Amino acid sequence: MKPTMKFALKPLQQSLLLGLLTLSMTGCQMLGDLYSRPAPQLPSQYGTAGASELSAEQQLALQQWWTLFNDSQLNQLVDTALTKNNNVQLAVARIEEADAQMREIGANLLPTVTATGSGLRNRVTESGVFPVFGNNPRKTYKVGLNGSYELDLWGKLRRANEAARAQLLATRYAKEAVTWSLSSLVANHYLMIRSLDAQLLVNAQNLKTAQDSLDLAKRRVEGGVSTILDAHQAELVVTTLQTQTLELKRLRALSEHQLGLLTNDLGLKIAAGDLMAMPTPPVAPTGLPSALMEARPDVRQAEQDMVSANANIAVARAAFYPSISLSTTYGGESIALNNLLKSPARVWSLGLDISLPIFNGGRLNARLDQATAQQKQVLATYQNTLQTAFTEVSDALVNAQQYREQEALAVSKEKTTGDILRVAKNRYEAGYTSYLEVLDAQRNHNEATQAVVQSRQNTLTASVDLFKALGGGWKPESVAAEAQAKK
Repeated sequence: MKPTMKFALKPLQQSLLLGLLTLSMTGCQMLGDLYSRPAPQLPSQYGTAGASELSAEQQLALQQWWTLFNDSQLNQLVDTALTKNNNVQLAVARIEEADAQMREIGANLLPTVTATGSGLRNRVTESGVFPVFGNNPRKTYKVGLNGSYELDLWGKLRRANEAARAQLLATRYAKEAVTWSLSSLVANHYLMIRSLDAQLLVNAQNLKTAQDSLDLAKRRVEGGVSTILDAHQAELVVTTLQTQTLELKRLRALSEHQLGLLTNDLGLKIAAGDLMAMPTPPVAPTGLPSALMEARPDVRQAEQDMVSANANIAVARAAFYPSISLSTTYGGESIALNNLLKSPARVWSLGLDISLPIFNGGRLNARLDQATAQQKQVLATYQNTLQTAFTEVSDALVNAQQYREQEALAVSKEKTTGDILRVAKNRYEAGYTSYLEVLDAQRNHNEATQAVVQSRQNTLTASVDLFKALGGGWKPESVAAEAQAKK
């Protein structure tokens, strides 16, 4: 039969232990103010927005807004970037670190139990002040359990755990901010490539028209109807368009390299596509509430930093109060290993440690001042983040609306310049005007066709910027209900 180890506390010790445990569980006082979100000094709604009704499917798609462009290659690029980009991997590793730190700090709320064991063989003096004779050298064996527990009377440990939990959430929102920014970068570079594809196509069409004009000018020179100056001017237009084509190809290659970097695929090649076939995402409805900014991960991250800083003030303030810990030891000690667990070898102890700072040269005050100053800093950062977010959304709403109007005007201008070019060619072939009129009409039409492509890119890019500024999409009804529930 294995020996069992038991010990009994005296009534006074039992009362003391029970009182301390009850105090630690029910009578603990939390120092410091609980976090309260500061009221933002912002308008309740954005002043500019278009009018648009969203279906349930569209509202669901806004959570992955890039899918609204109906481009499978763009969807694949964004998905690849969100899983393989090095900055995303870095953000994930920071989340793992913050999670481990929170678990480490949270463990301070629980008792610590350590198993110990030792075996010692030593010889003591026989000629000292207290000589020992016989059984020299001797052996000693020890085994036991040591336990300690700090009573969180003032909430120091709980507030430290609160700060660590807020930092964990902050790192998660930081990772969301990385993916949020990354998806918009991928979309913008992809739209740039599609715009360059469209410009190359327009350039090829204009180049064919310019080459036809050059052939016509040469025939008229050979027939004695025109001067050699007309042929040289037509040749200059062809050369200019060829130079523009080379520049557009160069810019496309650079944008392709940037996409490769974002998706961690440096050999990435993007097949040519049609920018003009990509649909325009829905326009933000009128009267968007400014509370939509709460969905932005950078705003959420800044708020969690405030939560952490507020809790750290309480941790610094708790250092001024007494620290009380319970400690206990239970085990056995014997000179013979086979007697280690027997009743005569049993040893135990129960202790109460109290520590109260008396004089520290102002060190604790300095730490409290540091925590207070840090809280002021993160508060200012939070307010600045809100103001920046509000400005970005306002700018994006204006850009989205104005670029749509500019695109409509650019399409109308392209049609007009095309008509002018046809009339100028007919007049030149009939001999009613000089080639200078054709040259001027062709230059205007080339610029107008390029402007249509650029306006289309600006419209789509403005949609991307609006999604990015809002932290995704918008759901006015759900946001308003959530804001009302928080009041």
